[in-house]
This record gives sequence, C-alpha cells and structure tokens, in this order.
Amino acid sequence: MDFNSKVIKSVQKGSIADEAGIEPGDTMLSINGKPLKDVFDYRFLTIDREIMLEIEKQNEEVWEIEIFKDEYEDLGIEFENPMMDKARGCTNKCIFCFIDQLPPGMRETLYFKDDDTRLSFLLGNYVTLTNITWDDIERIKIYKMSPINVSVHTTNSDLRVLMLKNRFAGDVMKKIKSLVEGGITVNCQIVLCRGINDGDELDKSLFDLSSLYPGVKSISVVPVGLTKYRDNLPAIEPYDKMSSLKVIEQVKKWQKKNKEKYGSSIVYLADEFYIMAEKPIPPYEHYEGFPQLENGVGMIALFINDFNKHMKRNLKFNAGQRAVSLVTGVAAYKFIKDLALELESRFEGLKVNVYEIKNEFFGENVTVTGLLTGQDIISQLTGCDLGDELLICSSMLKSGEDVFLDDYTIKDLEKILNVKVTPVRNTAKDFVKNILGTGKKSSDKKTGNKRNGN
Repeated sequence: MDFNSKVIKSVQKGSIADEAGIEPGDTMLSINGKPLKDVFDYRFLTIDREIMLEIEKQNEEVWEIEIFKDEYEDLGIEFENPMMDKARGCTNKCIFCFIDQLPPGMRETLYFKDDDTRLSFLLGNYVTLTNITWDDIERIKIYKMSPINVSVHTTNSDLRVLMLKNRFAGDVMKKIKSLVEGGITVNCQIVLCRGINDGDELDKSLFDLSSLYPGVKSISVVPVGLTKYRDNLPAIEPYDKMSSLKVIEQVKKWQKKNKEKYGSSIVYLADEFYIMAEKPIPPYEHYEGFPQLENGVGMIALFINDFNKHMKRNLKFNAGQRAVSLVTGVAAYKFIKDLALELESRFEGLKVNVYEIKNEFFGENVTVTGLLTGQDIISQLTGCDLGDELLICSSMLKSGEDVFLDDYTIKDLEKILNVKVTPVRNTAKDFVKNILGTGKKSSDKKTGNKRNGN
C-alpha cells in the first residue's frame, strides 16, 4: 500500500459521492483548492455546505466536482488507507518499552512502534507527544482531534527524559496544558516502574495532572510489563503483592481527594494491581463510565456487571450434555472460573473446563490473556479433556485474522488438539452465548488486542 495514497477504496451506494460520479479507484487530489495531507484535512474541509472536489479518474482525467450538501453531511467515501498518510513512528527508547522486549523472528509489523496523535484520536492509541511540533499542537486544536491519549509516565521533566531516553521528552506538561486550553480532552497513562516513577514521583504526577481536570479527564496507572527478553535493557523489578498493596493505598488517597475536590476520582488503577495484591476488584460504579477501559482499567468489573445483567435474561440452552473448554491468562483465571461455575450451576448438563495458561513465550510476569500464544496453548492443553469445543478470546488474534502472536493459527490448534476452536469477542454476552452453544457467526469475528506499550 502507498501510505500517502488518497485512492478511494469504496463509495457508498446512493451517497453524495456516488451521485457525483466518484468511483472506487479514483484519487482525491484536493478540496477547495487545498491538497490533502491526511484524513483530518479531508474531514475538516468537507464540513461546509458548498465544496469543490478535484478528482483524478482512473483514466487520468481530472474532474472538478462542485458539491452542495448539508453541513457535516458525509460524502460516503472510504479510502484505501483510512489515515491517508504514513503513521509516525516512535523516536523514544523507553526503559520499559514492551516492543523492545519482544523475541526476534516475529512478524515485522509487531516491531513497529507508532506514536501518532492521529491514531490516538482515531483508534485510542497512547502517544508520548515527543515527536510533534507546536504547529502540530495547533493543528490538533483547530481540527478538534479530541480526545487524545497521552503516555505521561511522570511529570518530572528530568525523570521523563531519562525514562524515555529522549531529550525532547521534558515538555509534556506544557503540551498537555496547551491542548487542554484549546478545548482538547486528554486521557493520561502512567506506566509505573517500581522504584523509578512511583512513590513521591507518582504523587507529583497525580497532583500535576489532576489539577488540569476536566481537561485531563482521566489518568490510568498500569504496572510495567516485563518479558523474559530484557537483555541489554535496564533492570526493572516487577510488582508483587506487597508493592501492589502500597500502590493501591497511595492511589486510593488520591481518588478520595479528587472526588472531594473535583467530583471525580480522575485516577484509576489497572486490574493487575488488585489481582497481584489479592484484593477485590472495585465495583462497576467506581470506574465512572470506564474512560480507560481499553487500557485494561476496569475490564473485569465491566465484564462481571454485564455477565450478571445477562444472566437475568431467559437464556436458551438445549437440554442434554455440552462440554466446552476455555483458556485464559493467569490474571483473569479466578474470575473466569467463578463465572463458569455459575453457568454450570444454572444449566444442568453443562460442563465448562477453564484452563489457566502460563505465558512461557513471553515469561511468567506477562499474565494477560491477550498476549497468550498458540504454542503455549498447545503445549499446556495437549492431553487435556477439551470437550466439544475450545473457546479462546479473540484478543489473542491479529485483527481480522486467525493468527496468534507467534504465527500459529486456529487451524493449527484444531489439527494438533483435535477439537473445534472458536474465538469469542471479549463481551459477557458472547461469552455466555458461546459457552451455551447459542453463539452466532457474528460473535466469532476477530478483534485484535490494542494495548499500547508506550
């Protein structure tokens, strides 16, 4: 793909573009005489009621098309490259970067570190703001690219330069303040490294960022992810039960203080801290709309809440015997096991085997389900009773494909384990439907995991 391509992939039937004679394969050259840098130029320039498009047809003819429409009305065009430009790569060498801890020999796309504010707006990715100019900041404000998710890690300028190994990393608070003053909502992330940016440094960061509420809408604190492939990287000690308890108590004080002062907790902890500390996951209401859900914050609370609501419905289950198996990472095992037992108790004849898969591929410190690999599942399930069907979370797979991180496929698992393997979306509804055998094909669509390591 030409990343800078403005080639049109599809045109919605009956849309403005369709009626204007625009076709798949045509190229968008300009709007109102202005060339397009990316999708944000396109969106901004197509807001008005009257616009002039310059289109190059596949036969190289150039058409000028005058469009009259409602304000903000969509033209009905989809481009081959949704962003219409190449994504910006990361220029940092963070001491905790997960991608730098990947083993060699994996597919090339896994080693690309994006750090693009446009992808933050479009997909929810986290960015460090180290590779953008003040002109870029102004463009974000003009185009209302809100919200933007920022990997802050620390508001101590010198420490941030050290942690990101980038001499341009120290002005993050200036940039966040500028975005907030321009009406941009910012969600912040702190990847907590034990003995480095926790303790007093965490207090400083939470004070600085909370003071920008409601512009800074939320702050997530997540534990550093450490694989066994940390050769030639700085030594970082993983969090354990006692150190996790300390973080929980520290953040709890900030949540209470922020609630009293701002009416919102603002800061939320990743589920892993509660699991490592062997403390209960906070209730559904604690997460105030789940602003950091895709960062693993509150995922279990939301899932359990949705499961309980779904269980109140008149669920269908064909009388008879059904045995299925589930695989899950170490972190979520207890919660998944409890839900499986509840289903078994309600539906006579249902047997659910829940298997906890240890991450041998990345190392025992990696406990999330989305980073499990095909080879670990195969090695740990060979010879096990898998029943009629093996259910896996679709977050283990590459988006839109049946491929695990280690390039094993669903067909590989089915052949070696001799069982039907079904990917299930990470929702309580699809979880229940597929266990009961009433899931539809729509439940089997694959969606990749979007956890960002910046």
